[in-house]
Amino acid sequence: MEKGKVLSLEDRIPTIKEHRKRKANQRLIFLLTMFFLLIMCVVYFQSPLSKVKKIAIEGNEKIAAEKILEVTELTEGLNLWKINKKSLEKQLEVIEAIQTAKVSIRFPNIVQIEIKEYKTIGYLLQENTFIPILENGVILTNDGQYGLSGNAPILSGFKEDDVLREMADELQKLPSEIVNIISEIHYAPKETDKYHIYLFTNDGYEVNATIPTFSVKMKNYPSMISQLDPNIKGVIDLEVGSFFKAYETEGEDMNEEGEEE
Repeated sequence: MEKGKVLSLEDRIPTIKEHRKRKANQRLIFLLTMFFLLIMCVVYFQSPLSKVKKIAIEGNEKIAAEKILEVTELTEGLNLWKINKKSLEKQLEVIEAIQTAKVSIRFPNIVQIEIKEYKTIGYLLQENTFIPILENGVILTNDGQYGLSGNAPILSGFKEDDVLREMADELQKLPSEIVNIISEIHYAPKETDKYHIYLFTNDGYEVNATIPTFSVKMKNYPSMISQLDPNIKGVIDLEVGSFFKAYETEGEDMNEEGEEE
């Protein structure tokens, strides 16, 4: 186009028509796309893909899957869009054995529930039944909803009271490698000590102790037995100081590092 030359309206009409045609085509493509998306949504909501096909539960050892399904009211065939994940998580975390819960949807139609439970630090023996005691001090009710799991000592002679909760608190303060050494803890109160206990270890020793100082004293157990002849078993008394007495010999005083005085 020469400099200064002005196009007449007749010359510009083909360009305007082409521009309008492109805009009309774009609008048509947009409307067709929205129409097909709407059709796909309708088909999806009417198809089995919008329904729960499987409920995958992970991390539950104490809590039976049936209990989780009962609390969440989740069932196969439920519409995925009716599931409120945050609400389900809060419902699950009300269960005393569950520390955290996470609910997610896995493509295409799987509901996944990830459970993190409180650790079991012991089992309370009641009427020939073992009831889990959790790290948060909760004693699980024996209603058939919980299973036994983990390596933890058996507590005998206790009742569901403050003494048992103090015992649970002391166990929680101990490193797991020491808790795993303990096989049984028996509550045996005396006139001079209502917190008296005695326990048996997996390596063959018996230990006398009192609950208020149990975790502090028991932390030194590995260093104590390292000073003893492994072929000679007996009683380690941790009530006052530290004292070892073999089953068939006289006792030896030890300091709390396990050395003979």
